[in-house]
Amino acid sequence: MALESHAVTFQSYAVLAEIRDTLLETYASNDAMNQLILSHLDPRAWRAQPPGQKGSGRTIAAIFAHLHNVRCKWLRLTAPHLKRPPLLDPDRCNMKQAAAAHRRSAAQCLRMLTDALSAAPNRRVARFSRDSWMPTWPAGGTMFAYMFAHEAHHRGQIVMLAHQLGYRILDKTPGIWQWEKLWKQAGLTTRPR
Repeated sequence: MALESHAVTFQSYAVLAEIRDTLLETYASNDAMNQLILSHLDPRAWRAQPPGQKGSGRTIAAIFAHLHNVRCKWLRLTAPHLKRPPLLDPDRCNMKQAAAAHRRSAAQCLRMLTDALSAAPNRRVARFSRDSWMPTWPAGGTMFAYMFAHEAHHRGQIVMLAHQLGYRILDKTPGIWQWEKLWKQAGLTTRPR
């Protein structure tokens, strides 16, 4: 009986490790989606004003800057031991600067998530702070879900805004839905599982 419960425990750890690895791989491919959009976005759409009343919404440049700057805030509040890249100025950054900044902040967020999802007793990321005025959460699966959902929400805004401005991204980048390719672009040797 003791051997049987030990085998179940080992199997449970293996399942948890696979779930953790899958979440980390998914987050790694997340930035590949952003990079794909940046590489195919018409430069005229970058600072184009959103439809509606002037000043009533963010430009695509401002949304990409927001994504990067929020990642930096999460790093500052949740993993202060990790080096943060410089913030982006939403009114001045160009597409090349945004792409480079996103690569750097994504890599550091992946390091933060790797530690947060670790079973190691000495992990340094034990709490997730979304903002200084919001309650903290235990670092883990919910932290991953919040981070990924935040990025997906704004990625949807970018695609929709580009379309509204007359620049159809998805015609050029159906790859944001081709996760096998995104996995490879992120340097992963596995496939989505």
